[in-house]
Amino acid sequence: MKQELITKENNRIFQIGSTFPIMSYDEIIGAIEFSKFLYKTDAVHCAKTKPIHKSLKKNNTIYTLDDIITEDKTMLKIKEQITKVAKTDSSVLIYGKTGTGKELVAQAIHNLSDRCHKPFISLNCAAIPSTLLESILFGTVKGSYTDATDRAGLFEHAEGGTLFLDEINSMDTAMQVKILKAIEDRYIRRVGDTKNIIIDIRIISAINENPDKLIETHGLREDLYYRLSTVFIELPVLKERKEDITVLINHYLSYYNDKMKIKVKEIQPQVLELFYKYDWPGNVRELRNVIESFYNNVAENGIITTENLSDKIKKSINKNNADENTFNDYKNHKESIASLKDAVEMYEQQLIKKALAENQGVASHAAKALKISKQTLQYKIDKYHLGE
Repeated sequence: MKQELITKENNRIFQIGSTFPIMSYDEIIGAIEFSKFLYKTDAVHCAKTKPIHKSLKKNNTIYTLDDIITEDKTMLKIKEQITKVAKTDSSVLIYGKTGTGKELVAQAIHNLSDRCHKPFISLNCAAIPSTLLESILFGTVKGSYTDATDRAGLFEHAEGGTLFLDEINSMDTAMQVKILKAIEDRYIRRVGDTKNIIIDIRIISAINENPDKLIETHGLREDLYYRLSTVFIELPVLKERKEDITVLINHYLSYYNDKMKIKVKEIQPQVLELFYKYDWPGNVRELRNVIESFYNNVAENGIITTENLSDKIKKSINKNNADENTFNDYKNHKESIASLKDAVEMYEQQLIKKALAENQGVASHAAKALKISKQTLQYKIDKYHLGE
């Protein structure tokens, strides 16, 4: 029996089921049913409700569009862009800092495309020595070098699907030329071979540095950049989408509460306040790791307090607060600043206060930190009446 089902997300899926009776002495005492779910291309992301669904396991992916958790306007526009981009075969270049979700976006594009039933092959180019990169990507033939064997490269393994090249700017320029030629010619040659191998793949690549700067410093060839960036997606850092912090926290708490044997029941408001002050240099990945770390040191009552925060986060927030206070002091007094001399003296006072605070008021240690003599420091303390 085949029937169409509508999920709560309004996705159409099809169920094919067969029912068989369980007999005992010519009497039906029960029944057993076997069901198979079929997902249309535009609804394959609803397979996330079944984390071991074979369509995702088979194509080497674990993420779909629904795994991009956000309420941020910029990210919502990117999700809309992904649904459009997935309908084409154009090359995509994703720019984002570490931990912003570049591979997540790449897999979401693949799983919404017509190539979703074919392999998604991912390679972090920075993790492979340049001497091995060519053979890994293009493959080898026996005899091409010592101990070489007939082996397909990632271009061939990705046939019909998507090849995702992360940190492509880490390749040397000679390798970038070969990638450009393979993309434009739509064929490759294994290392040491003369035979052309036609390829049918989509290229999605990613960089973690500004593309204009990379081109200027020759970290990325300009011609390769233009070939890869038919579609360009720039992912914002987490500190630019802080409205997502609470959304992501709730998502990861729900995830880890199901996965771990420990439950986190509550995160105190003081912790959330500090989260909003923190810059999150590791972005969403860092936030996820912080949430996971809570499960390793949470109290028996299941409540997360500031005591559960790492020293790294506390120190970073304290530094940001100190910098902000310095700026605010300057801002509040700027009306009375009559000269550059006044501004320099005000900044000097802030540095001395900070050094004394960080060294528990010990003048000799503060002087060493400021790289001035103890006598000079004492003179300035008296001058600015900082010892009162």
